[in-house]
Amino acid sequence: MTERDETPREVNRRSFLLQMAAIGLGTNALAACAGARVGGSGGGGVSFDPSLIGLQMYTVRDQLTTDFEGTVTKVAGIGYRNLEFAGYYNRTPEQVRALLDKLGVVSKSAHVGAQLLRQDAALQIRIAKTIGQEYITLPSFNFGREGLVGWRKAVVEFNQWGAMCRDAGLKLAFHNHANEFAPLEGTTGYDVLVREVDPALVDFELDLYWAAFADQKPVELFAKYPGRFAMWHVKDLMLTNGTKGMSPVGGGTLDFRSFFAARAQSGLKYFFVEHDSAASYPGGSLASVQASYTYLKQLLG
Repeated sequence: MTERDETPREVNRRSFLLQMAAIGLGTNALAACAGARVGGSGGGGVSFDPSLIGLQMYTVRDQLTTDFEGTVTKVAGIGYRNLEFAGYYNRTPEQVRALLDKLGVVSKSAHVGAQLLRQDAALQIRIAKTIGQEYITLPSFNFGREGLVGWRKAVVEFNQWGAMCRDAGLKLAFHNHANEFAPLEGTTGYDVLVREVDPALVDFELDLYWAAFADQKPVELFAKYPGRFAMWHVKDLMLTNGTKGMSPVGGGTLDFRSFFAARAQSGLKYFFVEHDSAASYPGGSLASVQASYTYLKQLLG
């Protein structure tokens, strides 16, 4: 196993994407649909086009399992216009693209495990191009038990995949959890990655929740590494008797107003709502994503 202590989430993603890898894709890729970009200045305000609000579809995986097309349609109906996938539930890339086009939505990123890139990075690139994505995003990575040596091996691998993505008109990104911020030989693994990967080849998708969980301040990270965080995962952190947990955006303690006010310094292009435990939210996962959307539309409108 090559992923970092794979959770059921990564296992599910891997199984879905392995099914995709078994499909014999042609080399012709559909033209990528035009992507909405974050506009405006990064000043004190947070005015923002709410039509750019995205969703990591892992949030509604319980619904996708039983009704893929219906769930994507419901998500689009809520108002989400940029869907980040973590598996396609036995649909071909062509089927996924046709559904997105029908609904007038896009997918600018997908989470793809390192083992799939090692198996056939060219195939994963063709899948992304067919769907119209700009980013292949690593959801996690096994940095091994070699200290900084293991992280620097990852830098080499990231740059190799990033070069392949660049040559195809895409870009590689890396999504963090909390462990990347643990102290490591006078630094952190995350610092090693951001400082040592080629910024022309690799961007970062900062998970605001996991950064805060690790006692990091996202605005300070933006100032430390300006322009490096092209994407965010947006979910809230709530405290229950001192225990940290997830909630829909606006239901916890994170200061999203300050984050979005600093979006230009971040380098933000796209952001995706995510709630890993949304199925247990009152009303279910669709109620969770509705709550996040309602809050963000009010905040950013």
